[in-house]
Amino acid sequence: MDIPFDGAISRFFETQAPKDIRDAIRGADKGDVLNPTYPHGERLPRKTYKADLAGLQIELVKLQSWVKSSGARVAIVFEGRDAAGKGGTIKRFRENLNPRGARVVALGKPSETERSEWYFQRYVEHLPAGGEIVFFDRSWYNRGVVEHVFGFCTENQRERFFRQVVPFEQALVDDGIHLFKFWLNVGRAEQLRRFLARERDPLKQWKLSEIDVQGLARWDAYSDAIAETLRRSHCDRAPWTVIRADDKRRARLAAIRRVLLALDYGRKSPEAIGRPDRRIGGGPDLWDE
Repeated sequence: MDIPFDGAISRFFETQAPKDIRDAIRGADKGDVLNPTYPHGERLPRKTYKADLAGLQIELVKLQSWVKSSGARVAIVFEGRDAAGKGGTIKRFRENLNPRGARVVALGKPSETERSEWYFQRYVEHLPAGGEIVFFDRSWYNRGVVEHVFGFCTENQRERFFRQVVPFEQALVDDGIHLFKFWLNVGRAEQLRRFLARERDPLKQWKLSEIDVQGLARWDAYSDAIAETLRRSHCDRAPWTVIRADDKRRARLAAIRRVLLALDYGRKSPEAIGRPDRRIGGGPDLWDE
């Protein structure tokens, strides 16, 4: 079996990862949560997860019906560390929705023309029209974190981004867009465990990139950039919801509940939605480096 990047992730695990991270991964059972500060020691049982998810997905269908009939516009931004579960969470949101009105935006690196434009310009054209839900699998926040960590933007460009991002998002909200911003966070041991699993799985190797490999050694730089980004772009009109995603099941449920609880759609069932776990999803103060 071909191993992506010549086994660079396995080599990092064996030779560069901190000893406590290696020990945590080697000593863990499949269902164990590796982050010692996470409020649950094991993953949510599959039976409970499936039952809760089924009820929430029915509510999402009701929500989409309201979005379409009312002409509402919903934009949901997913950011987070690599392997935090952004794509899997988006998949559970969309699983039973009409794809014509629930689309994913996952932009690649900008073209030469796009690099000459206003930074937010290429994202604006993908914002939802009336009756649409749009899921941004990464977003304009690339400039706050990834571009900064890898030197893909200048400090002046990044400062301009921070000056503009709050007014930009406030303008979206003022125009009637329902904007949700999720930061999915995952502990270092769990992230590396997921990377190792992807490296070994031919069906998931496509998820790995050179940025993922290089980023393994830049954990602290990412942490600093994330903390600054959350601090400088959190505001009352466009707040961040931080999701502790060491357990993917709880993370997916928390994100879906956040959206359903915030919107007033027809035939809403509080019993099906359930109560949010404030230890899993909350404001930037919940971010755990």
